[in-house]
Formats: sequence, C-alpha cells, structure tokens
Amino acid sequence: MRLIAVLIWMACLLRAAEPLLEKSDLFPPEHWHNHSSSVVELPNGDLFAVWYNGSGERTADDVKVEGARLRKGRKQWEARFTVADTPGFPDCNPIVFLDSQKRLWLFWPVIIANEWHTALLKYRVSTDYLKPGPPKWQEKGAWLVIPRNFAESVKRQAESGFASDPHVMGMIPKAADKYFARMGWMPRARPLELPSGRLLVPLYSDGFDFSLMAMTSDGGATWATSEPIVGNGPVQPTIARRKDGSLVAYFRDNGPAPKRILASESRDEGVTWSKPYDTELYNPGAGIEVQVLRDGTWALLYNDLEKDRWSLALSLSDDEGKTWKWTRHVERDESNQPRSSFHYPSMVQGRDGTLHLTYSYFQNHIPANGPRKTIRYAHVNVEWVKASGR
Repeated sequence: MRLIAVLIWMACLLRAAEPLLEKSDLFPPEHWHNHSSSVVELPNGDLFAVWYNGSGERTADDVKVEGARLRKGRKQWEARFTVADTPGFPDCNPIVFLDSQKRLWLFWPVIIANEWHTALLKYRVSTDYLKPGPPKWQEKGAWLVIPRNFAESVKRQAESGFASDPHVMGMIPKAADKYFARMGWMPRARPLELPSGRLLVPLYSDGFDFSLMAMTSDGGATWATSEPIVGNGPVQPTIARRKDGSLVAYFRDNGPAPKRILASESRDEGVTWSKPYDTELYNPGAGIEVQVLRDGTWALLYNDLEKDRWSLALSLSDDEGKTWKWTRHVERDESNQPRSSFHYPSMVQGRDGTLHLTYSYFQNHIPANGPRKTIRYAHVNVEWVKASGR
C-alpha cells in the first residue's frame, strides 16, 4: 500500500509538471466595449473577474462594471452580472483584490466629466462574496486622494531630473492646483500587501502622466499616499517585492521613444521612489502586470512590441527581474488582415501554483459595426513558459 501511495504521488508530480495552456472566453465576442479586466482567486477556489462594459469608454455614460465567476473545477464561466453602476457616469478600470483578512476589495474610477483627469475613485469591501451573483458589499463609498507633498515633490523632481522636458516642466503649475492634483487618480494593476501589513494600491493620472501609491497600514481605516513618481509617461504601475524588502514598480510607457517598460524602485515600503528608467522590455503604451510567485520566480504579462497590441507575452525571471530568461506568447496574431488585440492583462497565482490570466480580446478584423470584443481567460503554468526553451 505504501508503494502504491508513493507511485500515485509521483504520478501527480509528473502531471503537475506537464506544460499547461487552456483558453476560453468569458462570453461570446460582441460589439459592446469590454475592457480592462481584473481577476482574483477566492478562498473556495473559484475565480472572480471584473471588467468594464458599455458603448465606449470615458465619453460613454452607459459604462458599468461587470463581473463573472468560474467555479472551481469547471471549464465554463457563469453568466455575467453588474457589479457596480453609477447611473449617468462611466465606471472604468475596476480592480479586485483579496487581502490577508480574506476581505474582497473593489476599486474603480468614476469619470465625472468624460475626461480621464476628472476621475473620482470609489471602493467597496465584502466578506460575503462566495454566493452566485455580485458580492454583498459591507463598505462602499468615494475614496478621496490627497497626494503627499505633491506640488513640492513634482517641482523638485521636475527641476532636478527633467529640466529639459517640456511636458514634465509644464506639470509644475498644475501640481499646485489643489483640485487638479486630487482628481484623476485611477487604478489599473492589483494592490500589493506587504509583510508589515501595509497595503499599497498603485494609482496613476492621465492628467499628469505620473503615478503614485495609495497606502494604508490599518486595513483601510485611514489612507495616505507616496510621493509622486514623476516622469514623461510612467503610468499604470504594477509592483513586485524583492527578498530584501525593496520594491520594484513597472510602468506602461506613455512617453516618447524608445517605447519600453519603465521601472522605479523604493526602499521605504513605497513612500518614495527612484527616477523611472527604461528597461529592455518593449511596451507599446499598454498595461502590464507582474506577480511574484511563491517559489520566488517573477512573472510578467505584457505586450512585447513597440507598437500595437497583437502579441501578449508571459516572461519569467529567476533573479528578481534582472533578466527574463523565459518568454512565451499567450497570444500572437501573425495574420496580414487587421490583427486582433490582446491587452490590459491581469494575473493571479492559484493555490495549486498555476497562473490565471484575463485580458481584453478585440477581434479587429470584423468589418461590420467595428471590432467584436470580449474578456479572455487563460490558465497556464510555468512549465509551459519554460518549454519555449528561452
């Protein structure tokens, strides 16, 4: 009996090591705009994903946050449902996150006047989220952001590191405008909870093309922010923590060429950050997400192009982002017709060690009434990435 148990255990290990890639759409592609998803694994093993849906983005007042569930062990996502809807206003860029207390957080911006820089952050918190349909929210409200030392820090960083950059220098007077400085902050990538208990929520502003981190050390009772991360286009940050406790933030590149993923570092748990710098990784001005896996491997999901979004890559690093030794494409459209887009990814590691990915899938080759759009789900493991041999 002991030998049989050992053989079964070895067989399970072998099966676990087999390369895995499975893909499915949350719902059939449609002409409605479906974009910017976020996914989380719940304590019972179910997946919960959110995204925004409507006739457009910030200029369409019918945009709302939708969600769907994938039950553990199932292959098909359940029917979608409305998660949040502010009547008459666009609801965009939702993020879901499960903290160490097993509270489910939802963050998203409401666009007040159809421009990104008029975004107002909102949040909800739930401990009752395992039943069908939307979670039952115990807390909800507007989330008012007061950036730390904003005008002074923007002026100091601009003059010391970007004196010849007209865009960054032009933000100095705007940073002194209290209304402009406090509005327009939006989430994109998942928060990071540190061993100290501090929760960091990455935020960015299209009004400034800067980023910052919202932070709480008391479970959300009170909030502060980091100093701004100033540059020409470091937006939509995603954070990884090194073993020595320092942090690395990677950014979408909203600035001029060369189009690369930008990076910045913090050694004080996210309060201050270094001047953003170019990495060697391409970025066409599109969202990215990094995840530190439980074995210490870093996983990065991104569009590995300088232009367009028809290639979605998953890269792995075994030296905390110094090099990315393995890369494989989750999606890549090599056709000559208008290529499909695969972008704005979200990624979470499941309890079994595999990776759950969601991302926007736009079928741009559909001629009638514009592209068809859905949210796509991919289930992969590191063995599949490493099987690429590079």
